[in-house]
Amino acid sequence: MRLTFPHMGTLFIPLKALFTGLGCDVVVPPPTSKRTLEIGVKHCPEFACLPLKISVGNLSEALDLGADTVIMAGGVGPCRFGFYGELQKEILLDMGYDFRMVVIDPPQGRARHILESFKSLFPAVTLSQALHAARLAWSKIVAIDRLESLANRSRALERERGAVSAALGRALEAVDAAETVEGVWQACEDGLAAIDSLVDADKAEYAAGSLVRVAVVGEIYVVLEPFANHCVERKLGELGVIVERPLSISHWLKLNVLLDFLNMSGGFRPGELARPYLGHTVGGHGRETVASAVKYGRQGYDGVIQVAPFTCMPEIVAESVLHRVSKDHGIASMSLVVDEQTGEAGVVTRLEAFVDMIRRRRLAYGAVSQRLTAKNAMCYYD
Repeated sequence: MRLTFPHMGTLFIPLKALFTGLGCDVVVPPPTSKRTLEIGVKHCPEFACLPLKISVGNLSEALDLGADTVIMAGGVGPCRFGFYGELQKEILLDMGYDFRMVVIDPPQGRARHILESFKSLFPAVTLSQALHAARLAWSKIVAIDRLESLANRSRALERERGAVSAALGRALEAVDAAETVEGVWQACEDGLAAIDSLVDADKAEYAAGSLVRVAVVGEIYVVLEPFANHCVERKLGELGVIVERPLSISHWLKLNVLLDFLNMSGGFRPGELARPYLGHTVGGHGRETVASAVKYGRQGYDGVIQVAPFTCMPEIVAESVLHRVSKDHGIASMSLVVDEQTGEAGVVTRLEAFVDMIRRRRLAYGAVSQRLTAKNAMCYYD
């Protein structure tokens, strides 16, 4: 079995470790590129989500490299993600590929469902092998999240433009190459130290009260996939912005796999924070987008950027109430909707305008540390 899966940011690193540890020959799709998107655009419905188009391109390229089995996560609720597996299967079959499609649906408290799916895929794997592979993959997930989080906070403070991103790339390569849990932690610590060494101490001392802080929220795929969002986190950092991203691979797995597996809820309760604006789930990460905007508004962040695919219903609903969150919590908001027509120059222009607007607002209202009242702080940028 030569197994593959679509890209979503750096998720390929732990997935490769997991499935290799389970005895599979893993075919990682080539890095997402313009050609990848062109394949998806050509074969997918015109108004399909950008994530579907890119993932179909990923799988097509992997199947061309000899993969014969595709593994894909499933979904529930009104978000179209739940149909991706079947759509991908039908599109790729129409393209002439011969392969096996395996869709792993959320457990929703049904542990037996997940266990049976993996047993059918890996019948010869022992429990010890499975636990070792899962432990190695999880250590890589945690390491990646720590490295990316530090990089997002450090780019605005780097002495040399691009140095932090380069150090992050080297650290991720080291994590990918590590074959033991101990090796992963060593690669992580070395990477964290390398990123820390690139921070300008004078800037760091001054940053607590002067630099703009922005949270990036929205639909998880376009938030985590740099090709889809035109590297929005890196671009914000190079504009002198400290970036926080609440969505991560570990967060998603804890919420949608581990806690769902155990039929439990986590510490972050989006329903409670979003309830005054959005009283029920709308699928995808719509409610989480609203809740995160409330959370970071309360914490004194300057802005929140929602990144969403064009035609994404959950994020359209979230976008419609973000202006109220902005008004009530004094946090500037901007919605960046992306599709195959979105150009990098346009994204850069909008980010520059948004950051410049925040800086001008802070200057207009005096002391940097002052938080504006809800009445005076309303700012909704779209």
